[in-house]
Amino acid sequence: MVDVPNPLTTVAAHRSRISELVGVMPPVTLPVAGCLGLALAEDLVAAVALPPFDNSAMDGYAVRAADVATVPVTLPVTDDIPAGRASSTPLGPGTAQRIMTGAPVPVGADAVVQVEWTDGGTSSVRVDRGVPAGANVRRTADDVAVGTTVLAAGTALGPAQLGLAAALGFGSLPVRRRPRVLVLSTGSELVGPGEALGPGQIYESNGVMLAAAVREAGGEAELVRFVPDDVAAFRAAVEPRLAGVDLLLTSGGVSAGAYEVVKDALTGRGVEFTRVAMQPGGPQGAGRYRGVAVATLPGNPVSAQVSFEVFIRPALRAALGFPVVERPTAVAALDSPLTSPAGRTQFRRGRYDPASGRVVTPVGGPGSHLLSALALSDCLIEVPPDVTELAAGAEVLVRFLQ
Repeated sequence: MVDVPNPLTTVAAHRSRISELVGVMPPVTLPVAGCLGLALAEDLVAAVALPPFDNSAMDGYAVRAADVATVPVTLPVTDDIPAGRASSTPLGPGTAQRIMTGAPVPVGADAVVQVEWTDGGTSSVRVDRGVPAGANVRRTADDVAVGTTVLAAGTALGPAQLGLAAALGFGSLPVRRRPRVLVLSTGSELVGPGEALGPGQIYESNGVMLAAAVREAGGEAELVRFVPDDVAAFRAAVEPRLAGVDLLLTSGGVSAGAYEVVKDALTGRGVEFTRVAMQPGGPQGAGRYRGVAVATLPGNPVSAQVSFEVFIRPALRAALGFPVVERPTAVAALDSPLTSPAGRTQFRRGRYDPASGRVVTPVGGPGSHLLSALALSDCLIEVPPDVTELAAGAEVLVRFLQ
């Protein structure tokens, strides 16, 4: 059977197709400690204030500022207030109370003198430097007032955001659950790392690389050992594992040659195969198999990883509920000329150097087998489909990989 050439699919159209297939994950409630890297599914509204009460910003002495306006002055110490005390006695005029950082400021006090400006006494204290009213006092709701939306839906939950949620008393948070991705590489020539290579064999790398990429994007990856170029073996490896999977992600077996096992196994079963107007990564497939979203990537390692960056990572980030799904970009000047095929968006690998005036250096050539060049790169240089030549110094869009 000879493939009849079809018009090339645009990068934008295929990216939209993959995103639609994956969709948005349902919300779940997880313990705060398990939410790192996820996105809030709902606005987070403060039910308590931060701070919840007036408290001391210093170890020192709670005083009336008027009583220490003239120094040195010695004041009797009438109470000792550690952090965590539920209540304290009011502060009388002309007295001081020893207080620890975070402890509630007693009624009657309007300032705290830090201990370094005193003699540190316990029954009486000599104050050597005065403070104005309000000094070293954290006022109730100075940070967050009750009813404030502190984090909006879609906010990425990093250490600071989780710390804020915990400080507000949230033991769990509503988040989008992680997409579950089944990762599978195909090819009879593949051998697992650490095994002996036979004639015509190569070590399998796509599975490890793509599973790591899924996890880096925020998903959960189940890596299936590569399968030979056999339709029955492919289906036997995939079908028992589809329950609970949000995306089946394959690499290899999607081109126009013989022994294209993924194409042979899934054509006519809900998955459509196409050629996208890009280099590397032209052969692609997308659809549903047994109700599960499917994205099929080319087998060459650079093609597979570039395809993941262009199509799969944005879909996973959208599935997690992040409002911004693309990697950061910048405009940079090429430090050497390059060429690009007409009618195709080219993604060359490069290194970006902001210190030298936003210059990007292509790393390696355009070949989709040059995995070492990809490993040494920190960005993709995007060349539009209507551009075939770029001189040194020409401005290009770079998409960061880190």
